[in-house]
Amino acid sequence: MKAPHTSIGQKLVTAMMLTSTTVLVLSGAALVFYDFVSFRQSLAQGLGTRAEIVAANSTAALAFDNRDDATQVLAALKSDPSTVMAVLYDQEGRSFATYPSATPPAAPTAPNRRGTWFERSFIVVHRPVLEDGRALGTLYLKSDLRALAGRQRVFTLVVMLAVLGSIGVAFAMSSWLQRGIAGPVRTLADAARLVSESKDFAVRASVVSDDELGLLARSFNEMLSEIQLRDAALRASEARLRQLNGDLERRVHARTAELETSNRELEAFSYSVSHDLRAPLRHIDGFADLLRRHTLSGVDDKARRYIETISEAAKTMGMLIDDLLSFSRMSRSEMQQRSVNVNELVAEVRAALGAETADREIVWDTPPLPAVFGDPAMLRIVLMNLLSNAVKYTRGRAPARITIGANDEEHETVLFVRDNGAGFDMAYRHKLFGVFQRLHSAEEFEGTGIGLANVNRIIQRHRGRVWAEADIGHGATFFIALPKEGAAQQPYREAA
Repeated sequence: MKAPHTSIGQKLVTAMMLTSTTVLVLSGAALVFYDFVSFRQSLAQGLGTRAEIVAANSTAALAFDNRDDATQVLAALKSDPSTVMAVLYDQEGRSFATYPSATPPAAPTAPNRRGTWFERSFIVVHRPVLEDGRALGTLYLKSDLRALAGRQRVFTLVVMLAVLGSIGVAFAMSSWLQRGIAGPVRTLADAARLVSESKDFAVRASVVSDDELGLLARSFNEMLSEIQLRDAALRASEARLRQLNGDLERRVHARTAELETSNRELEAFSYSVSHDLRAPLRHIDGFADLLRRHTLSGVDDKARRYIETISEAAKTMGMLIDDLLSFSRMSRSEMQQRSVNVNELVAEVRAALGAETADREIVWDTPPLPAVFGDPAMLRIVLMNLLSNAVKYTRGRAPARITIGANDEEHETVLFVRDNGAGFDMAYRHKLFGVFQRLHSAEEFEGTGIGLANVNRIIQRHRGRVWAEADIGHGATFFIALPKEGAAQQPYREAA
C-alpha cells in the first residue's frame, strides 16, 4: 500500500488556514471599505459646513458689492491646506471673488447643480448665499482628497498587519489542534497499512482518545478480531476441503477404474452376444428351414405351423439381439457434432423405407426443414425409428398421413413426426421410452420395444428433449428438441 502524498495533518492545517485566512481577508476588506465610505461622508459633511460658514460671512460683501471684503473672507480658507479653489458668484452668476487671489486659477462658470459631489480626485460643494431668504449669489468650494488617501493607506496598513498577525496565530492554533485529530488517524492508518502488507490480522490499533476517533479505532480492532476468527475458520475449511478433494480424487480414480472394468466386461458381453448367441440362433433357423424342406409333403398343417413358429421366433430373437447391441453401443460411441441438413436425412430414411411403403397409400407432408446441430449418424437412427414407427402404426389407414415438421425456438429447434395411426393412451406415456416397454401387443404390431429407448438415449446425449402426444385411434406426434449451436452445453432437462 502506497503512503499518501499529503497527510491528514497537512490537509487539516491547510483547511483551517484557508478558512481563517479567507475570513480575515474578507473582514479586513470590509473594514477598509467601511472606513473609506464613512470618511468620504465625513469629508463631505465637513466641507459642506465650511461652505455654509463662508457663505454666511460673504452676505455683507455681496450686498454692498465689496470685493475686497469678499476676497478677505475667502482668504480665511488658507487655514485648510486641502482647499484647492473657492469662487464667490453674484446674482447674475459672474465671478465676484476667488481663492487663492494671488494666482487665481481659471474660475469656472457658476455650475447649474447645487449640493455636494465627488469628482475624480476632488470633492465639490456649491451653496447659495442667502440673506433673509433672498439669494445674493452662490459659493463654489473645491477641496482635494489627500486626507482620504492618507487615511486609506494608514488604515489599510493597520488592517494588513492585523490580518497577518491573526494568520500567524491561526497557523499556530491549527497546528496544535490538528495533532489531536491527525495523530489517532495516522496511528489507525499505520495499523491498516501493516495489515494490508503483512496480512497479519493480529495487529491492533492504539486507542488514544474516547471521542469518535477512539470509537473508530475500537471498531477497527473489533473488525480485525472478527476477520481473524473468520480467517482461522476459512483456513480450517480450506484444509478440510483439500482433504475432501483428495478423498474425492481417490474415489474418482477408483470409480473410473471400475467403469473401465465394466466397459471391458460390457464389450466382452457384446462380443459374446454378437458371436456366441448368434451361432445357436442361426443353427435353429437353419435346421428349421431344412426340416421344413425335408418334410415339405410329409407333415400335416399343424406340424408345418410349428416349424414356422420356430423359424419366426429365431428371427425375432436375432432382431432383439441386434437392437440390444445397438442400444448398448449408443452410449459409448463418440459423437461427431456439426450442422446437419435434416431434409437430406429425411430423404435418405424415406428411401430406406421404400420396401415397406411400396404397396401403401401414404401422404407425406415434408415442408423445408431447418438445419440442426448434432451427430448426423445418430440423428439418422432417430428419424429411422420415428418414421418407421409412423409407417408401422398407420397400417390399415387409407390414406395414411405422415407429417415431418419443425418449430424454430430461441435456444432450440423442435422437430416432430405426426401420423394418423393407432395412437396410444397418454396415461402410459411414462413407459414410452423405456427398454422393452410396448403399448401395443405383438399380435397388433411387431417390434422389440427398444427403438424409442434408443431415440431417447440419442437425444439425451445431444442435451435435448423428447416427448410425445397422442389420442387412441387418432394418431400420435413425437417431438425432439435439439439445442442450437452454442447452447448445446446446457444441462439436460427431462421432457414434460
